[in-house]
Amino acid sequence: MSSEPLATLGASLGMPSVHMGDLVRGVPRFDLLSFVDSSRMRCALVQVGETALQLVLTDPFDTDRLAWAHTVVGPHLAVLASEETLDAWLSHCEAHLSALGTMALNQGHTSAQGGAHTEELSLLQIGADESPAVRFVNSTLFDALRTGASDIHLECDPSGLSVKFRIDGVLNLQRHIDSIDVATQSISRIKVMAQLDIAERRIPQDGRLQISFEGRNIDVRVSIMPSIHGEDAVLRVLDRQHLAKSLEGLTLSKLGFNGEAIEAVQYWSRKSHGMMLVTGPTGSGKTTTLYAAIAETHNPRDKIITIEDPVEYQLPGVLQIPVNERKGLTFARGLRSILRHDPDKILVGEIRDAETAQIAIQSALTGHLVFTTVHANNVFDVVGRFTQFDIDAYTFASAINGIVAQRLLRKVCPHCAGPATSPVDLPTQQDQVQLATPVGAQHWLKAQGCEHCRGSGYSGRFALGEVLEMTPSIKSLIAARAPLVQLQAEAQVTGWVALRTLALRAAAQGFTTIEEVNRVAS
Repeated sequence: MSSEPLATLGASLGMPSVHMGDLVRGVPRFDLLSFVDSSRMRCALVQVGETALQLVLTDPFDTDRLAWAHTVVGPHLAVLASEETLDAWLSHCEAHLSALGTMALNQGHTSAQGGAHTEELSLLQIGADESPAVRFVNSTLFDALRTGASDIHLECDPSGLSVKFRIDGVLNLQRHIDSIDVATQSISRIKVMAQLDIAERRIPQDGRLQISFEGRNIDVRVSIMPSIHGEDAVLRVLDRQHLAKSLEGLTLSKLGFNGEAIEAVQYWSRKSHGMMLVTGPTGSGKTTTLYAAIAETHNPRDKIITIEDPVEYQLPGVLQIPVNERKGLTFARGLRSILRHDPDKILVGEIRDAETAQIAIQSALTGHLVFTTVHANNVFDVVGRFTQFDIDAYTFASAINGIVAQRLLRKVCPHCAGPATSPVDLPTQQDQVQLATPVGAQHWLKAQGCEHCRGSGYSGRFALGEVLEMTPSIKSLIAARAPLVQLQAEAQVTGWVALRTLALRAAAQGFTTIEEVNRVAS
């Protein structure tokens, strides 16, 4: 119904008409008339001003519906809205409300039409679930996906359950449930969804589940761990469709690398053989950097094969193999098969053991260009890591083209960042020496927190890369097992810059804060 006929009908009935702007300016009262019943019965309760309540109707001639609403919420001023306006307003509310925060609001007057499928996540279906545990688990998943969390932690304690989300690499407490029964039932619910043994509570269990959210399927890895208070669960969110969209047009510069790092990585990625290594902690974006390097230098004449656990993003024109250890397809076994498939470039998701390390090194020495990752603290620790894998130092030095030690730092929120004045938010004298930058050219900021950054003071992340190019002199020192001090001195001559120095430079330019530098690159 257009605005003019709606206003005319309202005037004839002595009922004011409202539009989308009017509803948005009000406050939805789902605690009195639930979101589920508002959608089902095509009416809603909105607070205008301090205390005034309005009952929004779409059909003023439906006396049964009006009587039902008066029975549930009492008599209030009735206003008229079109079906389209009410649908748009309810969608707006669903997009902005927290499921955890409104979960209780949907319990008062839920419909009896049965619960939704657990794989389908929406506020409407969450409110229709009758079981508190099902409602709680689905609400947690809903909010995690809405906020962009990478991991969900459910931690049992003597009084109930804590919910924490890892957002931008940092764990944040979201809510605490003061109910041991709901805590136990929620962990059991997750086990059922992940097809784990619900009766086994003494040993760790791992599984997977799939959920549907806003028209896309999302994989969730589940880890259950016994504790003194019951069981804890960690759910890792793998939203491949969202990741694919975010990685469209992926480049090293978009990740935040400086010019020197980009130039070095592109140079190594165009070589005909050898190995490029990216190191760093879990969740530091190592695989994404390798994807960007391959995407920027991809040549249709090259055969590229990857083996990953899991395949996070589909690269066009690239053969990608997922690891399946249950079926015996490990990194080492898959890598052997890949070599018989005539590749030019190989991406090994991670080197975890000596066997994979040996095969990868030999591949780099026999005419293949290998991209891979390994866990180490910095570029020099990689040498010791491969020594643990029983790789000869000379062989390692001969195979490696270059190493990148990577970290992700949170960007300070542009909406609330303020100038740093406290000593704890400013660089120390030692940091100033490392920077070697005039004080007048520095722009130090402090994270404060606002509604745009969920009170964290940070919004988004960028990558920093400590780069070590394997020059002939560096290779000779590694082969001769030279001490670390000598290696670092030679690396500085060739342009190596320590990760902390890079982080301090980013903070001095106003991209992040000293607090974040100390957290990530201490």
